[in-house]
Formats: sequence, C-alpha cells, structure tokens
Amino acid sequence: MTALPPWAMTPAQVSFSPDGPPEAPAYGDLYHARAGALAQARHVFLGGNGLPGRWQGRERFVVLETGFGLGNNFLATWDAWRQDPARCERLVFVSTEKHPLSRDDLQRAHAASELPALAAQLIDHWPPLTAGLHTLSFEAGRVELLLGLGDARELLRELVLDADAIYLDGFSPKLNPALWDDWLLKSLARHARPGATAATWSIHRPMRRALASLGFEVGLAPGFANKPEMTVARFAPRHTPQRPAGREPLAPQARRAVIVGAGLAGAACALALQRAGVACTVLDARPGPAQASSGNPAGLFHGTLNPDDGPHARLNRAAALATQALLAELGLPHQAGLLRLETRLAVAQMATVPGYVEALSADAAAALAGAALGQPAWLYPGGGALDPAAYTRAMLAASGAAMRMDTTVAALRETAQGWQLLASDGAVIDEAPLVVLAGGHGQVPLLGALADGLTADLVVQRGQLTHIARSRWQPAVPVAGGGYTIADGQGGAWCGATAQDGDLDPSLRESDQAENLARHAALGGLPAPMAPLPLAGRVGWRLVTPDRLPLIGGLAATGDAAAQLRLQPRRAGLVVCTGFGSRGITWAALAGRLVAALALGSPRPLEADLLDAVDPLRFPLRRQRRPGR
Repeated sequence: MTALPPWAMTPAQVSFSPDGPPEAPAYGDLYHARAGALAQARHVFLGGNGLPGRWQGRERFVVLETGFGLGNNFLATWDAWRQDPARCERLVFVSTEKHPLSRDDLQRAHAASELPALAAQLIDHWPPLTAGLHTLSFEAGRVELLLGLGDARELLRELVLDADAIYLDGFSPKLNPALWDDWLLKSLARHARPGATAATWSIHRPMRRALASLGFEVGLAPGFANKPEMTVARFAPRHTPQRPAGREPLAPQARRAVIVGAGLAGAACALALQRAGVACTVLDARPGPAQASSGNPAGLFHGTLNPDDGPHARLNRAAALATQALLAELGLPHQAGLLRLETRLAVAQMATVPGYVEALSADAAAALAGAALGQPAWLYPGGGALDPAAYTRAMLAASGAAMRMDTTVAALRETAQGWQLLASDGAVIDEAPLVVLAGGHGQVPLLGALADGLTADLVVQRGQLTHIARSRWQPAVPVAGGGYTIADGQGGAWCGATAQDGDLDPSLRESDQAENLARHAALGGLPAPMAPLPLAGRVGWRLVTPDRLPLIGGLAATGDAAAQLRLQPRRAGLVVCTGFGSRGITWAALAGRLVAALALGSPRPLEADLLDAVDPLRFPLRRQRRPGR
C-alpha cells in the first residue's frame, strides 16, 4: 500500500452500533457518553465554561477544543449561540483533529441528530481531508469553525489566537495520553486569555496538577450521567503572558476601514472586514472596479502540490479551498474543475484525496479535456476558471462597501486617530482608523514611501493573454501546464500567458501571441504551428515577489528592527495586501480573511509559519541578516 503524502489525512475508522455511541477502534473508546452527545456537550463543555452567560455582550468569543471527533460539541455550542438573544456578535470555534471522519461517516454519525439543520450545514461544508487549517463559515460569517486537521501537538504550536474557553475532549487519558500530557496542556495555556475557562469530563490527576502548575485555578463540578465529577478551571496566571509584538492586532477597535484598490484583493478585504463588523470604503484611481490585472476576461484558480508539502503548496491549498467555499456561497457562475498536466510522475505514483485532487491517467485526462494530452494529469475538482471582474464585483456587492472611483491616493499621513489619505495636492481624501493597501503595481510608489526598502524586491511583470475567436479545441475543463487554455463558452478560447519583467509596453504583440498559440497547441496535442490569427487579447501587469508568495501583513514601526518577524512591532492601523502575481483569483478569499484577522486580532486562518511566509517584512529582514549588508 502506497504511503499517504504529507498533505493527506488518514480518516478515522468508526464503528457504528445501533445500540450505542460510535466507537473508535484505534483507541478502544467511545466518541461520547451513552447518555447522549449533545446532552454531554451542554453539561460538560458549555456548562463547565459558564456558557452562554460568559459570551453575552461580547464582540467576539473564541472557543478552543482538542479533539473535534463527530463535531457534537461544536453543534451544541452553535445551537446555544443561536438560541441566546444576548449572544456575542461573533463566535469562533477552533478545533483540532488528527483523524477526521470522511464525509460519508460524518453523515452517518448525524443521521438521527437532534439538530438536523445544523448538522446538515456542517456536512455540506465538510472540507477535503487535507492537512492544515480549514475555515468553515456559517450564519453569514458570524459563526466560524476553524478546523485544524493534523496532530494537535503540532497544530497548537502554530495556532495564533487568544481563547476565551477551552474544551478538553480527547479520548480517555489512558488510551490517548498525547492529548492530555504536560506538553500539550502548556500549549493550550499559551493560547488562553487571562480569565479564560476550561472544562472536561475527565478528573485525571496528572492533568489537573499540570493545569494548576500552568496558572489555572482548578476545581471539581458535578459530572455528567454516570460520572460523579468533572474538571473545571479558570486561567489566572500570576503574570500576564505577553504576546509577541508582531502578533499584536493592528486595529482591534476599528469599526471603519478604507481600502485602496478595487480589484480582487481589495474586494476580498472589504467582504471579510464587513463580516467582521467593519464598515468599508473602497477607493480606486480608475473609473470602476477590476480595471487593472483583475480585469482579465478569464483566469484560473487551483491548489498546488509538492512532495514535502512546503509553504507554497500549503498556502495554495488553503487558498484554493477558501475560494471554492466562497464561490459556492456567492453562487457565482464559473467553470468547475481544472486539469494540470504532470510531467515527472507516472499515474501510479500520484495520490488522490477526494474533494481536493484526483490522479488521472493520460487516457482519462484526454477524455475529460477532449484532446490528446498525452500525459497524466491532476484533476482539481474544486478548482476551475472564472471571470475575475465578475468575482470582484460579486464580493464588493456582498460587502456593501461604499465605492469612490476616480480617486487617486498620493500619500498617507499618520494621525492620533489612524490614517489620512491624501491627494496629490495634499488635500485629505478620507481618514479612518484602519487603512488597507490592496492595489497592485500602481501602489509601488505609495508602498515605497511608507516602508524603506520594502519595494526593492518587487517586480512589475507584463503578461499578455490571447483570444482565439474560433478554436479547434475548447477544453471541457480548463487545462494548465506550461501555459493554460480556457474555453470562452462561445466557440473560442483564452490562452496564455506571457511573462516579461519590467516591461511596460501596453500594446498587443505578435511575438507574444505566437508564444501563447504555441502553448495552446502543445497542451491540446494540436498540429503546430497554428495559422496566424488577428491580434486579439489583453495586456496586464502583475506585481511579483522573489519567492512568488504574496505580501500580507503590517509594516514595521519606527525603531530598531527585530531579529524575528513575530517580534517586530508594526505600525498601527495599516495593513498591506498585495503582490499576488498570477494567483489573484486563488489567493483573494483567504487573503481577505487574513487581513481582517490581522487587523482585529481574531484567530488567524493560517499557521504561524505561513504568516511569516507572507509577511511583507520578510525580505527586509533577510537583507538585514546578510553578512556585510
């Protein structure tokens, strides 16, 4: 049997019984008490954490759980939130799971749920079983499940959040000691706010001693069903834990933001901030939204793979899945499914993870594409192609943001209340406690004025896309690999795209079109060269970073530079979201969520090492470390 790649999770093996709770044979334990999963959740985890009372009147309340299991604790908490007229504005439920259920097993586990409508939504949103953090959004974004698939011991080290309540709910400490030992409990304590509570059905003495040593006030309360007692605790450390300066929220009290840039990045930021309770105004120098790179007539979105599951693959996977979920939510028409050719591996060496990626033989890929591809391919069923301008407009409409077009921001000025946005004559265009710079290459001068050395590593890259009005090959799904081809739905196709660094020529070029046509022919196994065609297509510019990852985060505050990104203080009220290169469609949805989390201090939708991987200050820090700089 071929070993699973590092990005694929081993699903749980669940034993279902008509006479009792589901069992996990690997642990020899039941998933919940025989007296009822929801009843146990309400007594132990909600009651033990003083809920719903403790979240009432709060803007945001964060629950951190070890062991998602069947999801009953989440469903009970969500239901309590829905039933409470004094509920918090937003509920964020963060949970880890090493062996998640398959969708079919999850559906079977909730076939007779007491909360059928909520269970159905959870099943409908259930992600592909891939490693990392998955954000599942409910109640128009007011309830979020941040589900970490992987080993809790690794994920807890990488989470960036402040928890208000902790649910300790692994299998029995005797059968699953890794979820109850001192190391894991210390990791939980690092994420607890002062005053946070914790609860569990267990009264395991080593666990209770560890919690007490970490600053928790530990007590006993009446247990559930046949358990006479359970553990409750409150985090009351002698010294308030200090968050790294680079992890401080950039504008935690902001209720209004100005976003500069009305393309994919700006629209996604507006939508995410609006869902977090921040009213947005979007500015752009052009007459309307999506008139720069986001105005291309078609573009791809999909994940990527690499053998070691490095930062690029992990970020692109998380982003592609976020895009897939948002498109479903918006109901935006698009071409579903994408084939990416594989040039090195035989199909027997390629892995399949249902819902994320499937390995296809050359024959199967050719049948799907309607062309003699001649190579195996990866099928991304949740990937595809769409009109980026339509996607931008849909996000802006859903955000309800105020729009101010034909407005050029020449400079920013920091004030005691936030930032003023200035015209070229120095007049104040607008001001807000939070400003997001979400434009592309046109914002390079503005970025350069705000952060010394930040733009030295950025490249403005020209790209030409070609349109074939009548194409011999119109793939049933978009095909990529050394170029790409997308059917236009009218008998033609879009293909491309070229890449020339530092080239600002706006005119269509015969040489670039010939290059795109050659790629189109090679992808589809067509005779080459194609006959010359009239020049048709579009030219745009991408802002590209040296490592081909975006810039998302805060800029350095004045003073000495720190040795680590997470220790570097940032300028309050200012977030950068740019450098998307050719992946604007794929990255936008996740980038918007990340901007909102960085600004407001909600749980970050990416692991800490990926936050560092997209941090705008990573290049200045690397230069600082070079000998003889």
